[in-house]
Amino acid sequence: MSGCLHVIGGGLAGLSAALAAAGAGRRVVLYEAGPACGGRARSYEDRQLGCRIDNGNHLLLSGNRATFDYLDRIGARHTLAGPGVPMFPFADISPDRGADLHWTLRLSRGRTPWWVLDPARRVPGMRLRELLSLVRMLRAREGTTVSECLSPGMLADRLLVPLSISVLNTRPEVGSAMLMAAAMRESLAAGGDACIPWFPRLGLSESLVEPALARLRAHGASVRTGCRVWGLGTDRGRVTRLVLPEGEQVLGAGDAVVLAVTAPVAAELLAGPLPGLALPDSFESILNLHYRIALQDHLGGDLARAGFAGIVGGIAEWVFVRPGIVSVTISAANHLAGRDNAAVAAQVWTEISRVLQPALRPKRQADGLVVSLPHDAPPYRVLREKRATFAATTAQQKLRPGSRTDLRNLVLAGDWTDTGLPATIEGAIRSGKTAVRALARP
Repeated sequence: MSGCLHVIGGGLAGLSAALAAAGAGRRVVLYEAGPACGGRARSYEDRQLGCRIDNGNHLLLSGNRATFDYLDRIGARHTLAGPGVPMFPFADISPDRGADLHWTLRLSRGRTPWWVLDPARRVPGMRLRELLSLVRMLRAREGTTVSECLSPGMLADRLLVPLSISVLNTRPEVGSAMLMAAAMRESLAAGGDACIPWFPRLGLSESLVEPALARLRAHGASVRTGCRVWGLGTDRGRVTRLVLPEGEQVLGAGDAVVLAVTAPVAAELLAGPLPGLALPDSFESILNLHYRIALQDHLGGDLARAGFAGIVGGIAEWVFVRPGIVSVTISAANHLAGRDNAAVAAQVWTEISRVLQPALRPKRQADGLVVSLPHDAPPYRVLREKRATFAATTAQQKLRPGSRTDLRNLVLAGDWTDTGLPATIEGAIRSGKTAVRALARP
């Protein structure tokens, strides 16, 4: 490849594309509209809480091949933390089931699912015939929803439904079973060795963003934050200029562009150059809550070992315990758009207290033993990502474009492009590499 590659968007798709091109010896300029790169996977200093937090929570699995290749390229695999085995602590706090139930899903390391035969390792209350849900999911055709694949029972209620909401960020009643199956083929169906959970030990930026920027700069790439690309100029089937805050940037004959912004921003930029291009236009939100409370050294058991737990029967799906912070994710959160932040934070704190309390180890202080969490929520921050991902429905899947466009030197990247996966970190990183490869093909 010759000429300069202009990467518009500094999220993980853009960083992945920039790294692939710079590593191959191409000159790269990356433009990020915001003050920092990372998109939906970054960290920042929160003045309200007085500490550094992630703008969201992300759980990586060992089967995310593109993600771990990315981490290896930037030398950041060692920045991850996790239990090192395929284990997933859960708590069922459903109000209609009586007492709370805590258990740990322990998958077999190999592809043969021996775990389903051991009541101590599988989902409590599940029956073996419920495994037909997985078979139907993996065989699902276009138009089939996740709910249509599920057999009634505890496997669906305590694992497959909450898992699908987290993976698709869409309710199972409308979520695409084919997209869910694509994710399952690279994780649960591939065996426990593909399902070992990992997450950033310090923060998303420390693992996924800052090492990538350092590697890009080592390759001589230019990274321009706070630089929004306002428009694309075209002529004779190719992009010829970028409209920047300081004026127009004229592209050379060998220059190319990777558009790695969100789908709504891409729709705005491409409305003129590519009128009629179909892009995803329905989105789901994600709500993240961060509570400032130091619990990491006070927990024991599987929850302490894993560093997180799944929640069944609440409005939250996952709780992560980090140094000084307890963080919660609520996926498919459009239904909470009208809820007051204080009310949501209070309800979620009640839920996660029920999850964490049994794992709390008493700690002796001057006035006795501390054996319970505070009744009222500690200081918190609520972060709402209103258009976090495209709605993972069949209709929206049909609107996902490939990387190539009718403009010869313009390709698309992002988790909303047709990666074959739902909108995930893995899909975003793959899309960046795919976009750069597409430019290399005639």
